Amino acid sequence: ERRDSAVSLLTIIMALHVPRGLLSSMMKDGARRFQGTDEAVFRNIDACKELTRVTRTSYGPNGMNKMIINHLGKLFVTNDAATVIHELEVEHPAAKLIVMASEMQEQEIGDGTNFVLVLAGSLLSMAEDLIRMGLSVAEVVSGYEMALEKCLEILPGLSCSTIENLKDEAAVGAAVKTAVASKQYGYEDFLAGLIAKACVAVMPSDSSRFNVDNVRVSKILGSGVLQSSVIRGMVFKREVEGDVTKVTNAKIAVFTCALDAMQTETKGTVLIKTAEELLSLSKGEEDVVERQIKEIVDAGCNVVVTGSTVGDLARHYANKYGLLIVRLMSKFDLRRLCRATKSTALAKTMAPTPEERGHCSEVYVTEIGDTNVVVFRQDLDEGDISTIVIRGSTENVMDDIERAVDDGVNTVKCLTREGRFLPGAGAVEMELAKQITSYGETLSGLVQYAVKKFAEALETVPRVLAENAGLKANRVISMLQAAHQNGQANVGFDNEGDGPATKDVLAAKILDPYLVKSGV
Repeated sequence: ERRDSAVSLLTIIMALHVPRGLLSSMMKDGARRFQGTDEAVFRNIDACKELTRVTRTSYGPNGMNKMIINHLGKLFVTNDAATVIHELEVEHPAAKLIVMASEMQEQEIGDGTNFVLVLAGSLLSMAEDLIRMGLSVAEVVSGYEMALEKCLEILPGLSCSTIENLKDEAAVGAAVKTAVASKQYGYEDFLAGLIAKACVAVMPSDSSRFNVDNVRVSKILGSGVLQSSVIRGMVFKREVEGDVTKVTNAKIAVFTCALDAMQTETKGTVLIKTAEELLSLSKGEEDVVERQIKEIVDAGCNVVVTGSTVGDLARHYANKYGLLIVRLMSKFDLRRLCRATKSTALAKTMAPTPEERGHCSEVYVTEIGDTNVVVFRQDLDEGDISTIVIRGSTENVMDDIERAVDDGVNTVKCLTREGRFLPGAGAVEMELAKQITSYGETLSGLVQYAVKKFAEALETVPRVLAENAGLKANRVISMLQAAHQNGQANVGFDNEGDGPATKDVLAAKILDPYLVKSGV
């Protein structure tokens, strides 16, 4: 019976009219289908090349800024590839794969996003040439995989230096200088010093536990970039709630609730017949608030931080007992402050225990530019959070400096995982290209062409650096090839030379963290 029903169903299906485009009938109206090398492969490659062409001119210290207005109308002026591709909102499925690879690089390493885009675009361009020559997609992929394995085998041998002590500000500053220079060329020495000072201040004894979230950024409009500074502790662009503006050796109580008279859960009606009853009602409320504030003061606290509102009565009695009150409306700021001061946030207005109470060397109000800020300053051996106060003439300038600081801090995080360095300025790519080309000569079959094209794609990095500096890229590549053929593995592109020039990047301390290159 089951067999007969199956045969009947099959007969019905065979009797149905089969449309010419069966796949199209199963999809939504307007869906398009591409197949074959010309329609699908080359079309996808062109989309990816178009995307990488956008960010290619932003690569390196001479990279140009891009002006982007997103769907909300917000203006971005930056050469940071991670910001550019995020705001572009790419929809093409093939190009989106490259975007996802770049975003993964940003999440895992924190730097090298544009390097991923430039290299991916170059590899796809070379793959297009190979396919037009007659190689199949499988042969191209096989050759690229062989070249990649060889690269990862060669890369450890190209390591040129190692950072020994992550508590050394000078060494850390030199390590992050290259990453900062690619975003803020001209300010790299100053900003690298700020980043190194902030990171070393919060570096734990076990460097693998370093948390990038412990280096905060506070942007205050006005003055210039060179007036930026590092404060050990936290800075909030707020004013205090009361008359007390400075406390030394602060004992801190943190509350997530409002600092005010307690409200009943249900509404009630109070019938007052005489003036004495009115006075006693108000007096009772005042006594409750005063008792709460006095209990906090008697517990040894002289600073209160609340995550909600502050009532007039509470403000009055805080002034009476010399209590400094700060209101932080962000729960994330409240958590970070608790971590910085070793305090515990309480959900009810009550006197904290010694274990719940936080400590800070000094809490004070100061004016930076025309902005009042509250500073929670910690001594050198106590705090877990540092704040870099960024100054700038416009919001866009400060946003771009913040991205440079973010890259620098993430570079320090990379160094806690892997302290080795590779030559920068395209030196390591040129050396890899030379050795991969030699490796390709030893292979037989069609894969050797794919391996050689992989090596040619690596030369795109110094080529783009030279192009963005306004120089003849072919001449720079020829000079670099000649130097590397003579065994000068640390020679890279000289960005500050008079015309096309090369230099020893190890001597110039232009270095890239090992993880930035190996993670790609």
